[in-house]
Amino acid sequence: MMMRITAKKISSTKTAIDKNSKPPPPYDPFNKKPIIEEPNDPKDLQEIFHNMRAKDGLFNNAVKMFDALSKDGLTHEALELFSQIKDKGHMPDVVAHTAIIEAYANAGQPKECLKVYLRMLASGVAPNAYTYTVLIKGLAKNANYIGDAKKYVMEMMGKGMRPNAGTYTAVFEALAKEQKVDEAREFVEQMKSKGFVPNEAAVREVLNNKRGQVIITVINVLFGK
Repeated sequence: MMMRITAKKISSTKTAIDKNSKPPPPYDPFNKKPIIEEPNDPKDLQEIFHNMRAKDGLFNNAVKMFDALSKDGLTHEALELFSQIKDKGHMPDVVAHTAIIEAYANAGQPKECLKVYLRMLASGVAPNAYTYTVLIKGLAKNANYIGDAKKYVMEMMGKGMRPNAGTYTAVFEALAKEQKVDEAREFVEQMKSKGFVPNEAAVREVLNNKRGQVIITVINVLFGK
């Protein structure tokens, strides 16, 4: 409850990133140099990294992660995150890594998303459900990375985490756009073998106001309609 109250007091703005802008240089968690060095990098993206390195910027990212975990019913994970920040005075490394992955995802740079994720693992930092959500959605935006998105959905489930409706719907929507219906049907069966049960009400909420054959295909694949 205390974290919720704090979150309401934080004034945050969404930073729009031009997908056609020049991407940032590859992120290296082992390099202590500033992440953004080139003067011609997108102004908005420089601002994201600048804010992320600042205390308030990271705190806003932590609040966003806390809210997402809470919304998905992951109370234990959310409270553990809050405890590390409040009681131990420590900002978990997963917050910064996930923020960087999300920045690249918003910039339409799936390759860099993967690089950061893999280096995150190499650094001994474990992803949480929100990290996977950000990564999978970022990968699903690009047709060339749908296979990777599927891979990390299964990895997520293999660790006992359940993708929320927004996460798995993004993957099936990507498959439908590429007219890979058979692959989508195989994938939903693969997920079901791990205990997956799609939530129709939640999926329809995610797809609200969307129309067309792609949406019809997603509903048909997930629910046999």
